[in-house]
Amino acid sequence: MCGIAGIVSKSEVATFLPRLKKATGILSHRGPEEEIFWSNEEGTVAFGHRRLCIIDLSKKAAQPMHYADRYTIVYNGEIYNYREVKKELQNKGHQFKSQSDTEVILAAYAEWSTACLQKFEGAFSFAIWDQKEQTIFAARDRFGEKPFFFFFDDEQLVFASEIKAMWEMDVKKEVNQSMLYNFLTIGYTTNPSDAGETFYNNIHKLPAAHYLTYSLQKNTLHIERYWQVYADVNTTISESDAIEKFDELFADSISKRLRSDVAIGTSLSGGLDSSSIVAFCAGETAAQYTHKCFTASFTGFEKDETAYASAVAKKFGLQHHITTIAESEVAHLMDKVAACQDEPFSSASVLAQYKVFELAKAEGVTVLLDGQGADEVLGGYHKYYKWLWQDLYRTRSLGKSGEVKAAHALGVKESFGIKNKLAALLPEFSASILQTQKSKQAFNHPYLNKDFAFSNKRNLYYALPTSHDLNGALYYNTFVNGLEELLRLADRNSMAHSVEVRLPFLQHEMVEFLFTLPPYFKIRQGWTKWLLRKAVDDKLPKEIVWRKDKVGYEPPQKEWMKSKAVQEKIMEGKEKLVKEGILIPSILQNKIIPKTAHEDESFDWRYWSAARLF
Repeated sequence: MCGIAGIVSKSEVATFLPRLKKATGILSHRGPEEEIFWSNEEGTVAFGHRRLCIIDLSKKAAQPMHYADRYTIVYNGEIYNYREVKKELQNKGHQFKSQSDTEVILAAYAEWSTACLQKFEGAFSFAIWDQKEQTIFAARDRFGEKPFFFFFDDEQLVFASEIKAMWEMDVKKEVNQSMLYNFLTIGYTTNPSDAGETFYNNIHKLPAAHYLTYSLQKNTLHIERYWQVYADVNTTISESDAIEKFDELFADSISKRLRSDVAIGTSLSGGLDSSSIVAFCAGETAAQYTHKCFTASFTGFEKDETAYASAVAKKFGLQHHITTIAESEVAHLMDKVAACQDEPFSSASVLAQYKVFELAKAEGVTVLLDGQGADEVLGGYHKYYKWLWQDLYRTRSLGKSGEVKAAHALGVKESFGIKNKLAALLPEFSASILQTQKSKQAFNHPYLNKDFAFSNKRNLYYALPTSHDLNGALYYNTFVNGLEELLRLADRNSMAHSVEVRLPFLQHEMVEFLFTLPPYFKIRQGWTKWLLRKAVDDKLPKEIVWRKDKVGYEPPQKEWMKSKAVQEKIMEGKEKLVKEGILIPSILQNKIIPKTAHEDESFDWRYWSAARLF
């Protein structure tokens, strides 16, 4: 894991080196161990790199790295299957000077050009300068685990790992009013119709599963998708075959993500996802796996999961490290987390995650396995029930399936009424009505400045899955809107402490397989993530596998929002938004309304977070 920055320009980039050094300086948390700069002889390209050593700790793996007297790379991330790709390249005659995955990327690009991306399993963003062709090739991993931001105009291409580094390279800081409008009204942090949009005008992100090519001579920039899940549902696969295949793919994912030359541990919330990772890790013999796990605990909070986490840690003989957040530190902690995120976020769960990564680093762990992505690809959220039920109702099989009754018997509160039936039978019509309702609701938000609301009225980003079934909803949340925000939060929070987070549930071959499975492998007899539960049924305690309560990663946000220090900070945020012409002054007379972390319309939290944009 590292921090990268670069400038490609028709002008003499030597004059830009001070700006590049400022950019890498502000990215020092992403790579505290080494800082190196490089520019080509013509002075048209300059790269900067901050290194966090994970694979091959020697100087031979330093970046920017050169290959074949032609290619130069700056790279952030890990190619988990680099050994397999390296062997294939060696068979084709390529020779290597290091043991790094960085050199494998360079050789793969020299051999296969842009098709090299099809070979990689990993979390990555990188930029390669081709001196012969005078072009940049940049790419981002399939799910968007690692960031790549860029600015492009008639004179230059500027890129970096984080937005704050872009400002250091004199890219103008200008808040994107449309993104702000959507965040304040409906809580969106991404645009489902434009994956490259950010909260700042002129700063773009390279979308997940896309690559970018830029020609210096032609001053042309081209972006293209290189991977997408197209899954034909396999209705004939047996239960045993599905479980066996998932087990095989998940074990392989864990095994490859335990490759490291530095210490590895695991997050352990106490939920099914992180516990499953721990269970599969027990079957591996990785030299750097420390058997350390890390949990955020909130004593006395009704949704605290520490007891479950402790039970799992005890079963597998793990060293269990626990962190907590005192109410008195929330306001200051929010400042630190917001500073590392650069863009707004919707709940205090982010603060708890930040503390877990902080503890891991303090305990000497540089790589942490985490369970993000499982809910999206396996059907873990309660909101997915309606998509399953609507599809069953549409095919006249809801009643005989017993799914609604089974879910309610497990304590699920989701209902299925006339609106759901209408959505099942007339999905496009229902979606249109909902879109109109959301648009009116957003525009009529009572405390928005009317000029601000009117100028953004037509820019509401609210969207629904285009395929009106459970797999369609999972696809939407995995690839269109939902997961990307969580990946952004995890990357910035982990790298703030120079910790690399790895996500075993986002192994692309496994995800491709999961989207071929019918819905009843995701939700069955009322149980979410049914396939995962069956796969770990003999590996984890039953009270973990078959828990009836679904707890999101949740701290006591509602209680924190009642504290005087937090309320003062929220008021400061509101005042700033009033000053910027976003909110009307009368909002300052209103009492703050505390909300839980996953509760709808947590507007006061959004105001606090959004104010950091200015």
